[in-house]
Amino acid sequence: MSQQLPVDPANPGIEKLLDLDGYLRLHETEIRRRNNELKNWIARFEQMEGGLEEFTQGYKYYGLHIGADNSVTAREWAPGAKQLYLTGDFNNWQWEATPYKQLPYGKWELKIPPNQDGSCPIKHLSEIKVIVRKQDGQLVDRLSPWAKYVVPPPKSLGVNYQQRVWHPPAHEKYMFRHRKPARPRAMRIYECHVGIATEELGVGTYKNFADNVLPRIKHVGYNTIQVMAIMEHAYYASFGYQITSFYAASSRFGTPEELKYMVDKAHELGMFVLLDVVHSHASKNTQDGLNQFDGTNACYFHDGSRGEHSLWDSRLFNYSEFEVLRFLLSNLRWWRDEYGFDGYRFDGVTSMLYHSRGIGEGFSGDYNEYFGLNVDTEALIYLGIANFFLHKLDPNVVTIAEDVSGMPTLCRPTAECGIGFDARLGMAIPDKWIELLKGTSDEAWNIGNLVHTLTNRRYKETTVAYAESHDQALVGDKTIAFWLMDKEMYTHMSIMSDASLIIDRGLSLHKMIRLITHSLGGEAYLNFMGNEFGHPEWLDFPRIGNNESFHYARRQWHLIDDQNLKYRFLNEFDRVMNMTEEQHHWLNCNPAYVSCKHEDDKTIAAERNNLLFVFNFHCNKSFTDYRIGVERPGKYKVILSTDDKEFGGFDRIDKNVEHLTFPEGWNGRRNSMHVYIPSRVAIVLAPVD
Repeated sequence: MSQQLPVDPANPGIEKLLDLDGYLRLHETEIRRRNNELKNWIARFEQMEGGLEEFTQGYKYYGLHIGADNSVTAREWAPGAKQLYLTGDFNNWQWEATPYKQLPYGKWELKIPPNQDGSCPIKHLSEIKVIVRKQDGQLVDRLSPWAKYVVPPPKSLGVNYQQRVWHPPAHEKYMFRHRKPARPRAMRIYECHVGIATEELGVGTYKNFADNVLPRIKHVGYNTIQVMAIMEHAYYASFGYQITSFYAASSRFGTPEELKYMVDKAHELGMFVLLDVVHSHASKNTQDGLNQFDGTNACYFHDGSRGEHSLWDSRLFNYSEFEVLRFLLSNLRWWRDEYGFDGYRFDGVTSMLYHSRGIGEGFSGDYNEYFGLNVDTEALIYLGIANFFLHKLDPNVVTIAEDVSGMPTLCRPTAECGIGFDARLGMAIPDKWIELLKGTSDEAWNIGNLVHTLTNRRYKETTVAYAESHDQALVGDKTIAFWLMDKEMYTHMSIMSDASLIIDRGLSLHKMIRLITHSLGGEAYLNFMGNEFGHPEWLDFPRIGNNESFHYARRQWHLIDDQNLKYRFLNEFDRVMNMTEEQHHWLNCNPAYVSCKHEDDKTIAAERNNLLFVFNFHCNKSFTDYRIGVERPGKYKVILSTDDKEFGGFDRIDKNVEHLTFPEGWNGRRNSMHVYIPSRVAIVLAPVD
């Protein structure tokens, strides 16, 4: 998708945006103002910073660098500091022995020549720290915001992370062997976390994930992985959302070179790799993170209440500051240039978009909510700049916004005065499933409301549909499998167990929920690791509250490998569902046309890309000759049934039967057919050529 900004200052590209949604014409002036502000920033970068190409490579200027002659250059931005020093193993931890030189605009620089024998004065894996003299004269120690490798200390030495110089010899550096894959036709995303991707009672590694987990993901039919918690976070239980070192790949999973191996392995398997990016806020941690780096409460963040997130207890970036923009934009480029990531999922976008941080907002859909004074224009423009430069740098890139508010223009190109994201998460869908499973009996499901939730999305703004994500897996909540079957998951998931109505219902609805979300909910699909086979336990990271236990911070892969357990049925259905989409392409096309949403029968029928999807959510009614409307005439056959024996079903659907349409309109379609649709079963029919 082209992100080239229009040259004409009148922004002619906006007409396409307004044609897609005429209601936006009432807010055309504000949309143009935002786009002009975006272009003004681009112009400033061109005039003052050598352009975006130069500006977004701040990691080559800041931080510590070892030259070809083994000299060391270190630079920082610390506008509030009185003086900076570098200390570490190299100078025997003499805090004030190695001072930086002050440069204009709050920058500091330090140059250390090679040793007399030509060797580097700071070795690979040496520990270093930045010492900041505050304006009141107090000395405080900090990690560089640009640190590339930080590690937790031995327990005997305290709790603060240590910055280690990462400059391995050439023979130890990982060299990428495989080309990046093409951007997927339609993304089937596997959301994953390296640390919990092991059965062992410990932290998983990049190497283990690459060798043992990626092949499983590929086998189940996903073409994209969305990797969480890569940016270093001192508190493991934060799930990677309290970032302390934005440029450091988490050392708890392995070395930077091992992360490169993992990304390269995914590319070898043909999988796109998305990085979960947290630019919406940062940890308050001062010893390990960005907070108060220069000794003031500002620096990278707003001072005062605007710089604090009241719910997350974290700091909020000042997106109007040049050096903050350099830090964040360069951060995006760093993960692409250094590690080969193909795209980004931006976390907490709703919090960025509004001065209220989205707290207490209902987001009724009134457009005044999106174009009023509550919108944080500075953050919005940052996101536009990020999308513009990422797509200019690599047209193959994918960017996804985690936005629950439904902000219009968010997922339209900057050339149309949009913000430039390629997709947004369909966050209302998992909430709807939990609402139904948690507090509504099967008989009381509102079919019309369910269909509305699945199909209510902005036209031509790609939505990533998902039934559940990591949020539903966390302790304190329940996965869909747990909501459905937790009473008997530990006793009746064996194929040799007594028959269980709870398990039968759970298996049936688990498959149906995934299929209807996959087919009706968006133009891409997402699943969180383990949910595809109904992982039987919640997710809980080691913390004080659970005595630092790893028991729930893992994935039990043996459950799907054991042929005597029913988890394999769900896993196999997930695989076949994805493979069927790969063959028939229902995601990358117009939304489904829903012709039937019958409240009494609890049935839904929809057509998408010439396929017919039929769902019967009724708890006990089966229909032998159920009439379904269909637009395209001819013969149809069932190509996917949730009731197949290989998926743990009762094998009531005969896939050899041909369904012939007859030219009698039904439910607004020009033709119709009769199908057998048992209780709690979904089928997909395709035309027979």
